[in-house]
Amino acid sequence: MRPSILPLALLLGISHSPVFAAEETVLQVFASVLPVQTFVDEVGDGRVETRVMVVPGQSPATYDPSPKQVAALADAELYVRVGVPFEDAWMKRIRAANPAMAVLDLRDGLDLRPQTAHDHGADDAHGHHHHEHEAMDPHIWTSPPNVRTMLVSIRDQLTALDPDGSSVYERNRQRYDAELQRLDTWLEETLSDLDHRAFLVYHPAWGYFADTYGLEQVPIERAGKEPGPRRLSALIEQAKAVGARAIFVQPEFDQRIAEQIARSIDGRVEVATPLAVDYVANLKRFARILVDANQAPETAKTTAPDGH
Repeated sequence: MRPSILPLALLLGISHSPVFAAEETVLQVFASVLPVQTFVDEVGDGRVETRVMVVPGQSPATYDPSPKQVAALADAELYVRVGVPFEDAWMKRIRAANPAMAVLDLRDGLDLRPQTAHDHGADDAHGHHHHEHEAMDPHIWTSPPNVRTMLVSIRDQLTALDPDGSSVYERNRQRYDAELQRLDTWLEETLSDLDHRAFLVYHPAWGYFADTYGLEQVPIERAGKEPGPRRLSALIEQAKAVGARAIFVQPEFDQRIAEQIARSIDGRVEVATPLAVDYVANLKRFARILVDANQAPETAKTTAPDGH
């Protein structure tokens, strides 16, 4: 990636791929969320132009694509999805905008984890199974091993659409895969000695990360609702019991409940998003917060993510 042009790419919600020569084959691709845009750009660097559906600062749970985005889908050759909530409502319209457009679902081939009970509530008892994508946690990219598998799927799909670029896609995949291997090793080593392996999250977007590194995420919201007094008290007791000292809140959510819990457990509220465009730096920051919170539980504070 080229940091010098990231701000413009973020502002416009488009690819930060290099400028293309007129004679080059450039695949037009839409990605559901920013991390997926990053992965497609990494594999397709030089032959792919990627736009993102959920623009910075918006929630994948409530996002409505703009008329301009829907119109632009008519020229796209590929849509890459992960199953975030807005896609369940919009996929029929996305496909209708361009019936010839290929659709790559990055969940295929991965071991999916169930959504925590807060997301579906009573619906969990009505026929949701592991093979039904909609019942599962869509935040698959928070686990680097998952992303390594996703890169293979992206390479294969780009190659199918642009066979002449096969060597470019494979070379790019190998380069970024090596970076992800280094990230995975660093995270494993960094998080291996944590005394307290649980953390609180307002919205449970970090389950795959937690599963990969032997951690536990404790969600605050349930069925999209803030906890009432009784559940809030239970959450505080649970946090104390498991030694959770970091509480993560995405920037689009209200921090007040998290701050109330933090005061009760001598913890700290941290603003963190799984939607950052700099994937590697974002996961390293998340891990460093966990380590720091373990080492200094008496220091309760609120920090914002770096540039996200």
